[in-house]
Amino acid sequence: MSATPSSTAYRQSPVSRTVAMVVLGVFTLYFLTPIWWLFIAATKERGDLTTTNPLWFSDLNLVENLQGVFTYGDGILPRWLINSVLYAGVGSLVATVLAGMCGYALAKYAFPGRELIFNVVLGGVLVPATALALPLFLIFAQVGATNTFWSVFLPSIVSPFGVYLARIYAASSVPDELLEAARLDGAGEVRTFFSVSVRLMVPALVTVYLFQFVAIWNNFFLPLIMLRDERLFPVTLGLYNWNTVVNQVPELRLYVLTGSLVSIVPLIVVFLLLQRFWRSGLGTGSLK
Repeated sequence: MSATPSSTAYRQSPVSRTVAMVVLGVFTLYFLTPIWWLFIAATKERGDLTTTNPLWFSDLNLVENLQGVFTYGDGILPRWLINSVLYAGVGSLVATVLAGMCGYALAKYAFPGRELIFNVVLGGVLVPATALALPLFLIFAQVGATNTFWSVFLPSIVSPFGVYLARIYAASSVPDELLEAARLDGAGEVRTFFSVSVRLMVPALVTVYLFQFVAIWNNFFLPLIMLRDERLFPVTLGLYNWNTVVNQVPELRLYVLTGSLVSIVPLIVVFLLLQRFWRSGLGTGSLK
């Protein structure tokens, strides 16, 4: 009697496992090497950047370099970091709430023009952000809002991809029967969304938040054309300005490298803090 597929244990080939591990190792090395190089560079003195092994330590001056970069220019780097946290942290939160509500409405409510609106959103996903920077500048210039916090913050709270992802996830993970039960219990639409639907949409909302946070944190072109006051700069634009005068101020080369290392720390922290929601969401979905 031949064994059925359910009774036959799947055995992974040692060759395929080795190939998979090699591929994963190569890609891990590829992505982590620039971060390692940046960390090593931030620990060196300026004279050691070009005269020592770029991937290994020489003199450990990380603390001195951090003190120098945080105090240079009357301590402007902490201001840039705070600006980036406001732009990215608050902007991503607002964008996630708006995208979640819009996607949920498109998934769960039937109204005239719903598919047309969704198709427009899909079109917005295909438009690169850099293509919108100049039109946005002209619009904000008409109302005299350039070189303000709002000229960078307001465009950041719109996420067509977030709306798309929220609709797809809400349609598949939020049962209509559960919504009907909440309405029968007397819950309004807003309360139903925030108390019932949001809990089921957490993995999608976390994904939207992370994508939007990274996009806003790394956004460069929009602040470049919108802002002139360096006190409003995000850290990306501030480090770029430092890098443009490296030839005139040589010590800034080391400060740019150290500041770049500092600037990626919030991205790592946010990802590590939020990845557990992915795991819990996937686990919940597997039990449904």
